[in-house]
Amino acid sequence: MMSDIYRLATLDDVEELLGVILRAYETIRELGIKFPAAYADLEMVRDTVASHECYVLERDGAIIATVTISKPVEQLKAIADFPFIMKFAVEPAFKGLGVGNRLLTWLEEDIARDKWKAKAVTLGTAERHPWLVQMYERRGYERIYEVETEDDGKMVLLKKQLARSEQRVV
Repeated sequence: MMSDIYRLATLDDVEELLGVILRAYETIRELGIKFPAAYADLEMVRDTVASHECYVLERDGAIIATVTISKPVEQLKAIADFPFIMKFAVEPAFKGLGVGNRLLTWLEEDIARDKWKAKAVTLGTAERHPWLVQMYERRGYERIYEVETEDDGKMVLLKKQLARSEQRVV
């Protein structure tokens, strides 16, 4: 029987988290996209867990996905002063099974909307990634800003309005 648990990561999770992130971001590295998470090390993951709300989805005692939410990114406050989602990763063996979708929905609704009382969330990705922008757009994210970068081409900032809990259909 599978038992899924959503929880806040702890410093004891850092090594396992690093493995999940590096395996999940292998495609990003192959594409040559310079997302910091794609080249994570123990120090970066430790800092993420210590400085932000890093959540994991654990199944039968093993971390199978992770996502981090942070306060609005200082450089982006003029564009969108909303919590920022980052370092989203799903263990490759679980891709395509809805694990990431469930984790993001839980983060958007239970954490960003209900706990943080945020009206929206933001995240960024590279336009040249073959499917990430489209995946986020299918989830209700809208492009709000684009910038050309030297390393990764066009980076896209996306925002999703969060429905209030009393508007949810049961």
